[in-house]
Amino acid sequence: MTHPDMEARIVRYGDLKPCKTAFIDAHTPGSDQKENFTIIGGGVSESPDQHVHIGLPHGFNIGAAGQPPRVRNSLHDHHTAEVFFVLKGKWRFFWGRWGDAGEVVLEEGDIFNIPTGIFRGFENIGTDYGMIMAILGGDDAGGGVMWAPQVIEDAADHGLILGENGRLYDTKRQQKLPDGVAPMPLMTDEELAKRPEPTTADVLPNHVARYWDMMALADRKPVNVIGEHGLLRDKPGFEVDFITRGSATEAKHSHPHPSVLMPMRGHWKIRWDAAGGHPAGEATLAPGDTMSVPENMPHSAVPSMTGEASLYHVVATGDPAGHTWTG
Repeated sequence: MTHPDMEARIVRYGDLKPCKTAFIDAHTPGSDQKENFTIIGGGVSESPDQHVHIGLPHGFNIGAAGQPPRVRNSLHDHHTAEVFFVLKGKWRFFWGRWGDAGEVVLEEGDIFNIPTGIFRGFENIGTDYGMIMAILGGDDAGGGVMWAPQVIEDAADHGLILGENGRLYDTKRQQKLPDGVAPMPLMTDEELAKRPEPTTADVLPNHVARYWDMMALADRKPVNVIGEHGLLRDKPGFEVDFITRGSATEAKHSHPHPSVLMPMRGHWKIRWDAAGGHPAGEATLAPGDTMSVPENMPHSAVPSMTGEASLYHVVATGDPAGHTWTG
């Protein structure tokens, strides 16, 4: 890897390119100001306008959602894991057929591994523009999004139709379904009745980890946040670790699968060894930046400045990306 090659695997927060028409609720009042970012992998956007920053398959996808205050993302579901951590702001997450089965408020640094099989939505309840970072299981991120029926019906009232091919068509722009493409069918009452409606008490203990708890736990070694033996036990096809100044080390390590570094607080110096005739190098990451590290590349990450420092580390495990693991 040359230095330009590695720089191409870094997406800077300030260079993120939003899509404001990514999903079916893009015209629905209350959801029409949200922005979607696809950082690594194809993501699940339903719009051809979505910019993909790094298209290389990793075994998982990295994305983000940015929203002004009181803007929400409508109730939806995925076939594989959906994990969020709050980069900026204060967010309310809610779930269930009508979004009233349970809810939790997350603040900066908190992480939520949302159980598969339930509709979920989220809302910026802070006072400024907020940003949440997302990890989606699988290279195809579960094959798309499943929407609660009322979301599809509301969208049609505002000019957006979702085809069974997973693409959006905007009747306000004189678009219509292509020949041979039917509208996305609504889930039946029988299908909806099979979906669980877990309470907040069911979800929180096994699916939410708080930032300041992880900061304390990672004082000497990184904390495995999501993994078979993690704080949040799951095998979604990737693992998530949390690293602080106290648990960072100059010792280099590598993984057999691609990994991703996502600073939460502070600036981090990333160094990698020479490999395959290419020179060693280094780069500095800031909060909101995302760096893809190639498989089998020795690298290290340590804070480059004084002060609070924390970093999320995501690595593929080779496990199939499926439903929430409860073993």
